Amino acid sequence: MLRNKTLKNTYVILLFTLISLSSFTSYGDPQRQNISFDFYGETIQVPCDYLSVVDYKGPLSDQSIQAFYDEISATNYKPVVQALLAYKIKNQPDDWLFYQLIRKTAQLTSPKAANYYRYTLYKWFLLNKTGYDATLCLAGDKLMFYVQSEENIYDIPYYKDNGKRYVCLNYHDYAHIDIVNSELHKVAVYDVGEKVTFSYKLTHLPNFAPGDYKEKDLEFNYHDVEYHIKLKTNDQVKTILANYPVTDYQSYFNLPLSNGTYATLIPQLKDNIKGMNVKNGVDYLMNFTRYAFAYEPDKENFGKEKHLSAEQTLLYDHSDCEDRAALFYYLVKEIYNLPMIVLAYPHHLTIAVKFDKPVGTPILYNGNVYSVCEPTPQEQDLPIGKVSHDLRNSSYEVALVYNP
Repeated sequence: MLRNKTLKNTYVILLFTLISLSSFTSYGDPQRQNISFDFYGETIQVPCDYLSVVDYKGPLSDQSIQAFYDEISATNYKPVVQALLAYKIKNQPDDWLFYQLIRKTAQLTSPKAANYYRYTLYKWFLLNKTGYDATLCLAGDKLMFYVQSEENIYDIPYYKDNGKRYVCLNYHDYAHIDIVNSELHKVAVYDVGEKVTFSYKLTHLPNFAPGDYKEKDLEFNYHDVEYHIKLKTNDQVKTILANYPVTDYQSYFNLPLSNGTYATLIPQLKDNIKGMNVKNGVDYLMNFTRYAFAYEPDKENFGKEKHLSAEQTLLYDHSDCEDRAALFYYLVKEIYNLPMIVLAYPHHLTIAVKFDKPVGTPILYNGNVYSVCEPTPQEQDLPIGKVSHDLRNSSYEVALVYNP
């Protein structure tokens, strides 16, 4: 009787999921059905007949979570894990993108709106079963979800255990919790198996379908000539990076453009600077980055500090100095491949480029001479080699070095 009730609950939840998520379709032998859904251009097939939805009603405790883990471990969950790992082997996604697939699979299996605790437990379970060291902590009635990572993350909490660093993956779900001053209790449930460290580094974006892009027009004036840039952008990048944390400059400065955006932007820029010498071409890119977008600080734009990659800067209508520095850095690297350093002032970020002959006031670093190229609008229209008046006597740190 209990088994029939469990199966009934399973089918009810799966039916609710299929109805509410219109992008999902079932097909195949009725004895062994799959659920097929699109994941950023890749069709994922999840063997839904193996998805036994294990309920979780709490209350939050080591014992109730251990009971959930024991019950779900007794199901035939392995085909689901194998489907996830098959995607990973085929597409070699960065860990952050693979986690987005786990989130979508958990949503398919256990909708977030129906039971947040259960949804979080499914993510935790799947992340562990696909080889990552994921843990849970309790902060009162909050279920905090962590993954082991040794990279520098600046805007979300972490804890250390046995010399390892665990970064919170669901902090954005608890906007008003003071996790830093909350008493955390680590849940004593351990998943066996070899574990890997989670990396926040992003080296590529998915191969989006051409139909996922939309056109965007950018315009700016350079030497009294109006330039109009038509490029294609993809709002799915916003979704992928919506909860992406503030990482070090190395991570988000080096995130490349998606194929569709690259194919429309870079050829236009190269065509526009054709015939210019290197200095003038870099000056053109500097002015494009400076004036093709409206300026707005992150606090006003997003309500918090948020570093945008080159692609994100192209997506959003407003951006600040860090975002423009990332875009300019990417364009100079991609088009001219010149040595650069990123200069971090107390309240500003800018770029210095190494030319064959330095321009303006030189910036000396490790025996090389660089020229400041300011990609953010200032009170004065600064040429290459000039620093704004407010920064001339300010100290800076070299936050990132690029040597081709």
